[in-house]
Amino acid sequence: MPIDRVRRKLVNGFACTAVSAAMLPCCLGRAALAAAGLEFKLRKIADGVFAFRGVDALMSAANQGAISNLGVVVGTDAVAVIDSGGSLIEANAFIAAIGKITARPVRYLINTHMHPDHIFGNAAFREIGATIVGHRNLPRALEARGAFYLQSFREQIGDALMKAVEIIPPTMLVDDRLQLDLGGRVLELQAWKAAHTDNDLTVFDSATHTLFAGDLVFIGSLPTLDGSLLGWLRQMDALAAIGAVRAVPGHGPVPADWPAALMAERRYFEILARDIRKAIADGIPLRDAVKTAGASERDNWHLFDDYNERNATAAFAELEWE
Repeated sequence: MPIDRVRRKLVNGFACTAVSAAMLPCCLGRAALAAAGLEFKLRKIADGVFAFRGVDALMSAANQGAISNLGVVVGTDAVAVIDSGGSLIEANAFIAAIGKITARPVRYLINTHMHPDHIFGNAAFREIGATIVGHRNLPRALEARGAFYLQSFREQIGDALMKAVEIIPPTMLVDDRLQLDLGGRVLELQAWKAAHTDNDLTVFDSATHTLFAGDLVFIGSLPTLDGSLLGWLRQMDALAAIGAVRAVPGHGPVPADWPAALMAERRYFEILARDIRKAIADGIPLRDAVKTAGASERDNWHLFDDYNERNATAAFAELEWE
C-alpha cells in the first residue's frame, strides 16, 4: 500500500495514550476524529441495527484508519459489534457512539476477517469486556501476520495512531455456523472457505433480514484478493442465497440492496479470471499479464490502480495450476 507521509500529523492530547485503555474513549475517541476532520456517526438501517460507513481510501493518519464499514446489533439483553475499526481512536469513538444509542452491554465483538482496518480496534472492546468472535482460521492468520501488520502499518499511518494497538485473536471460534443470542434477537454467523481471505465470516440478523458481509462484498472500492479467486467465485451463489433484503458491505454504501450488492464484484472477478486465463493460454508472462488483466474495469472502481495488479498477480498464481 502507498504510505501517506505528507499528512501524518498528530492531534492535540496524545499525552493520554499512556493511560489505561478503559480511559481511552473520552480521551481519544470522537474528539480525535473530529480534530482530523472526520465524524463517527452510526446510522440506523433497521430496527436495532446500526452501521458506520468508512471512507473510500487507503488507511492513513489523515483518516485515522477509519476506512471499513462497522456494525451494531442491539438485543433486549446485550449488543453485538461487527468489526472494531482501524485504530483505537476509531474504536473508542465507536464505543462512545454505541453508548448514545443503548445502555446495554457490548457482549460480543465479531471480527469478519484478519485485515487491520477491521481488527486494530480490538483492544478497546476487550477492555469493556466483550468476547471476541472469529473464524476458526483467524487466530492462526493473526499469529502469522500480526507482527508484519504492526510494523508495516506503523510505517503507513504513523507511530501515534499505532500506539497501544494490539493483535488480539478471538476466543470464541466459528467452525461452520454459530448462533449468538442477544436477547430477543439471534445472530447467525457463518464461516466461509477461502475467498477474500481464508478466515471470512458473515453475520446475519434474521429479525431484520440484514447481512453484515464483511469484505466478501465490496461496492465502489476495488475488491482485494488475499485468499482465493476461484473460491470467491464458487461461493458467490451461496452468498447470494442468504435471505437478506439489505447488506452492509465491508466497504461501500450502507445499506445496499441484496443480492444486487454482489453484481459489480462478480463481474470484476469474472473479467479478471477471463483475462488471466487468456494470458496464460497465449503464453504471456505474469509481469505483462498483470498490467492489462481487468483493465476494462478501471473506471468502475475506487483504488483500482492500488490493488488491481496485486489481484491479477494472485489470480495468475492460482489459475495457472487449475
